[in-house]
Amino acid sequence: MINKIARSVADAIAGIPDGATVLIGGFGTAGIPNELIDGLVEQGAKDLTVVNNNAGNGETGLAALLKAGRVRKIICSFPRQADSQVFDGLYRSGKIELELVPQGNLAERIRAAGAGIGAFFCPTGYGTQLAGNRETREIDGKQYVLEYPIHGDVALIKAERGDRWGNLVYRKAARNFGPVMAMAAKKTIATVHDIAELGTLDPETIVTPGIFVHQVVRIERVATQAGGFKKAA
Repeated sequence: MINKIARSVADAIAGIPDGATVLIGGFGTAGIPNELIDGLVEQGAKDLTVVNNNAGNGETGLAALLKAGRVRKIICSFPRQADSQVFDGLYRSGKIELELVPQGNLAERIRAAGAGIGAFFCPTGYGTQLAGNRETREIDGKQYVLEYPIHGDVALIKAERGDRWGNLVYRKAARNFGPVMAMAAKKTIATVHDIAELGTLDPETIVTPGIFVHQVVRIERVATQAGGFKKAA
C-alpha cells in the first residue's frame, strides 16, 4: 500500500545530506514551509545550496537556516529586503555566495529542470552583469541569453491538503513555487494542513500529482506575518 505520510518533520527530512541543493518554496511570507526549514536546522545538514525567491525574513525560517551557518550558496531573486539583515551580514562578510536570478528566469529554470529541458534562451538580463559570460544569440532580431535548469536534490514545499499518495492542492498565493519545485527535485517533502481520504480530492483540482511527491507531513495552522490563518482561541 502506498502511504507517503511521514510520522514527523524529523522523519521526513532525516536523509537530507551535507552539500545538498535544497529548493524551498515561498514568496514573501506566503507558502513558506517553516516547519520543514526549522526541522532542517535541527537535523544539521550543512554546506547547502538553497534556491528560494528571497533570502530570508527576520530571524526565522530561511533566515534561521542562514544564521546557523548551514548554507554555502543561495540562488534567489530578491536577497535584500527591509528585514533581510541575516543574509546581508553574511554576504558582506563573504560567508555566503549569491547567485542573483531574475524572478521569471528563476521560475523557468526550475520548471525546465522538471520538464527535462536541457537549456533555453531568455531575453531577460541580456546586456547586463546578470548575463555574465553565458552564450547569447539573436533570434528574430532580439537578443537572448542561454539559461540552464536548476535541479534540486530535495524540495521543501507547503501545500493546503494532500492524501497518502502525495497528491497536493494549494491555497491561493501559497502555491507560488511549490509545483515547479516538486517536479525539479529528486525528492519532494510537503507539509499540509489537512490529510484527505484517498479519492476525495477532485482530480481536476490536484495541482501537484503524487508521482512528484515522496513524503507528506501534516502541520497545524498558524498565523503568519501577513495575517493568514489565526490560531484557535
